[in-house]
Amino acid sequence: MEMPKHLPPLLALRAFEAVARHLSFIKAARELCVSQSAISHQVHKLEEHLGQPLFIRRTRAIDLTCTGDAYYRQIRPALEQIAQATQELLAVPEQRALRIGLLASFATLWLAPRLADFSRRYPHIQLELQPAIELADVAGAEVDLAIRYGKGHWPRVDSTLLLAEQLSPVCSPQLKATALAHAPRLMARSHQPFEWHDWSASHGLDLSQHPQVMLHDYNIVVEAAVAGQGIAMGRRQLIQRHLDQGSLVDAFDLPPLHSEIGYWLVTARAASNPSAQCFALWLQEQVEASMRNSDTSN
Repeated sequence: MEMPKHLPPLLALRAFEAVARHLSFIKAARELCVSQSAISHQVHKLEEHLGQPLFIRRTRAIDLTCTGDAYYRQIRPALEQIAQATQELLAVPEQRALRIGLLASFATLWLAPRLADFSRRYPHIQLELQPAIELADVAGAEVDLAIRYGKGHWPRVDSTLLLAEQLSPVCSPQLKATALAHAPRLMARSHQPFEWHDWSASHGLDLSQHPQVMLHDYNIVVEAAVAGQGIAMGRRQLIQRHLDQGSLVDAFDLPPLHSEIGYWLVTARAASNPSAQCFALWLQEQVEASMRNSDTSN
């Protein structure tokens, strides 16, 4: 594309605008950090280009000619627009946090202890964890990505299994030794109803003698089980620390259930957020490391 034929010298145009605004060669020179003679030279150059005077020069003052005044009013909005466009281009873009929807239990028991490594490796990416019992709307851009617990197959999103879960009922050692027979099953609003059904069905057990007690979320369920208040469905990926410490034990001495239940990375279809991609790769590395550590400990 060719340069417009009637575009005047831009340095001369800038000098003219400053002089016209201040009605002073001295003030214009100070603003543009050049000499007064340089300003006069540029204005004269523009007048020659246009073929007519733009200023009335008096002994102690100057004024715009009618032509100069009309020309100034027309070019000033264009120069302001150029300045604004340049300022926006040079401005440092505001960093937006990477929003991650997930259950509070996964955030607290598995993710949080590992986040220092992410911050060290990606200091330019700010994370905003949004724990909630309800599923975050990834497809509707409520969050950038989510970590969901279940069996996958959610509509309108892409799901990748991160971490398969192993389920087995757990309780405190004291409860198991003294009052297991009719201890309540501790459940949370975030609990998936298939957890107890799938586990009991796999072992042919009827757990109806254990009444249900509903709590707010899985973190509270775990703490209540540690305190001897009942039996929790142990998500072993989240409670491994309690199992290692002995504050929780298997309630029925039966093997855990291995199934398609697990933690899934959920993204919008055709998503291309670079920060989300960095987090997804890092998350996969953490999963692989935790699996290696688990194999080593076993």
